[in-house]
Amino acid sequence: MKPGLFITLEGGEGVGKSTNLQFMQDWLQSRNIQVSVTREPGGTELAEKIRALLLEQHQESLTQQAELLLVFAARAQHLQHLILPSLQQGRWVLCDRFTDATYAYQGGGRGLDIQMISMLENTVQGSLRPDLTLLLDAPVATGMQRASKRGALDRFESERYDFFERVRHSYLQQAQASPQRYRIIDASLPLPDVQQQIVEVLTALITL
Repeated sequence: MKPGLFITLEGGEGVGKSTNLQFMQDWLQSRNIQVSVTREPGGTELAEKIRALLLEQHQESLTQQAELLLVFAARAQHLQHLILPSLQQGRWVLCDRFTDATYAYQGGGRGLDIQMISMLENTVQGSLRPDLTLLLDAPVATGMQRASKRGALDRFESERYDFFERVRHSYLQQAQASPQRYRIIDASLPLPDVQQQIVEVLTALITL
């Protein structure tokens, strides 16, 4: 059986990942492509519990190193129990964030050593990398304004403005370094225009 494709959706806060992930799922399924939709951190029972640890506010501060290790602990569970089995069954996997987010948030945002992130990436994932990454990109001010309308902010959403500027800069650097995998989607546009960009990317993918 031909393995499925692994597609990730990346971007900062408020760029519309959840809405467009659902749109992508519906679009692919309407073309008889079997799809598994998931997210990071999370995706499995244990990984979702780790997600709660990462996103909730705590009296005890979470160290940057602990945060990074928790992210990869959740990813190890996610890979073995959902992502890899789905791909091996021939299903396409659509994932809301993956390791590029770790480079952006823990590397760019927190300033952690990129080599340490790379070492953990290779240890946990081996040679597995996404086949395609869609980066939903919008100015930080636009994304934060949208995110503020969703209700209470989680631990990451509560970060300072300059943190998210560093996250966005890291994402754009990654896209520039891997143009064969990345497609940048202008997420500042109205939703129909955003989704038209996504359709163009997916259409090109399924006609290869």
